[in-house]
Amino acid sequence: MPVAELRHLVLVLGDQLDLDAAAFDGFDAAQDAVWMSEVAEESTHVWSSKPRTVLFLAAMRHFAQALRAGGRPLHYTRLDDPANQGSLQAQLPADLARLRPAGLVMTAPGDWRVLQAIKGAAQARGLPLDIREDRHFYCSVREFAAYARGRKSLRMEYFYRDLRKRHDVLMQGDAPEGGQWNFDADNRGAFGAVGPGAVPPRTVFAPDALTLEVIALVEARFATHPGRLDSFAWPVTRAQALIALQCFITERLPLFGRYQDAMWPGEPWLYHAHLAAVLNLKLLNPREVVAAAVAAYHAGAAPLAGVEGFVRQILGWREYVRGIYWTRMPGYAELNALDAQEELPDWYWTGATDMACLRDAITQTLAHGYAHHIQRLMVTGLFALLYGAQPQQVHAWYLAVYVDAVEWVELPNTLGMSQYADGGLMASKPYVATGKYIQRMSPYCHGCRYDPAQRAGDTACPFTTLYWDFLMRHQALLAANPRMALQVKNLTRLSDAQQQAIRERAAAIRRGAVA
Repeated sequence: MPVAELRHLVLVLGDQLDLDAAAFDGFDAAQDAVWMSEVAEESTHVWSSKPRTVLFLAAMRHFAQALRAGGRPLHYTRLDDPANQGSLQAQLPADLARLRPAGLVMTAPGDWRVLQAIKGAAQARGLPLDIREDRHFYCSVREFAAYARGRKSLRMEYFYRDLRKRHDVLMQGDAPEGGQWNFDADNRGAFGAVGPGAVPPRTVFAPDALTLEVIALVEARFATHPGRLDSFAWPVTRAQALIALQCFITERLPLFGRYQDAMWPGEPWLYHAHLAAVLNLKLLNPREVVAAAVAAYHAGAAPLAGVEGFVRQILGWREYVRGIYWTRMPGYAELNALDAQEELPDWYWTGATDMACLRDAITQTLAHGYAHHIQRLMVTGLFALLYGAQPQQVHAWYLAVYVDAVEWVELPNTLGMSQYADGGLMASKPYVATGKYIQRMSPYCHGCRYDPAQRAGDTACPFTTLYWDFLMRHQALLAANPRMALQVKNLTRLSDAQQQAIRERAAAIRRGAVA
């Protein structure tokens, strides 16, 4: 057997861009090296949008520069290298045969499929694979599994409170800061008729030569993929990520909570953080993000309600969905509790719909690779749920179009929270509403051809039609849910003729006669 050329080959994936990651513990430049590879399959196993692909590749190439500058030997395969094998399953074995390491080291990945590919490559060559804890999380997968063991339900709220106590975040001794755990009631403001006013401009990072090179490559290699790159300005380095964090804390956090659920046409950025992508690439650590927000509260620069709402997204949801993903995979990805089987409408990839809210959210998504959580949950996600779209297709769309999409966080949010495909493991009820919800939280309905107050007829809002159709189709299941019983009971107010009109209108929507 050939003598090993290297002690350890440290594998670094595109969402593991942290020089202080556990995989580098004990790294010795004299006998270890780093492996990174850009492979086309990561942009084609789902129809990855151009902004998403550029963000990953640009961030990887900048991280490679940082590795080389730090004196860490690096074996890096670019997408356009002639010897590129095209997939992780092919590239890694080819490189292992060439580099002949004695062992492999990596930080735990964020994708089940990728983990299996790496395990398979290591096993095929008989190499030990040391998978180390990802220190970018407050809670390890083992700790979450221990927490979940024996519990009848896994509600995020109680898990979040446990982490708040354990890590002493927004606490006064054993009590929560301000005397309550949850300030959601204070964080549901709409902008009103006058609109959001002078929203701080988006924090932008003009593409440098390296990123421009990636943009040109992606435009050529993935020309048919969705999305645009003319406005690409995401942070792609650690230094840029830190600037983005500071800009959010000073410019947006003070009003983040009040308007976190509000929407406004043509205003994609509003008061949201825009930090999920750099958090998920590991260019920022959640602890430093939470600490910055809490410090702003203690300095009197941001209100408690908004800071708690922001901390909840990171210390609560982010940790919770990761635990759900890794303790429930691989079966979780195939769940379809509502037996939803409709094809996702083609206009999800173009934005070509007369529904003003969906047109704006999808057009914005394709332009920037971004939409905030209410646009995802209560516009694009809500429509797919009411429509009955097959949840695996919805998952593939969300994974493809958003720059912050990594499967560990995207899949549970889509299948569980948005589509109720896990039957209530994550959400205590399906998040369903008529078009009146969108009317309350935005002015979209004022300029739309559809009327959110109408259930049936030519001008009926498809959200409203499909909401009532959803209740009728799942009446038996939903009636057994205490949180849905009142909504289901409202069906008794509809005559047989009204219910039939709703069904006919819903069928027309699904045929594509209404869009």
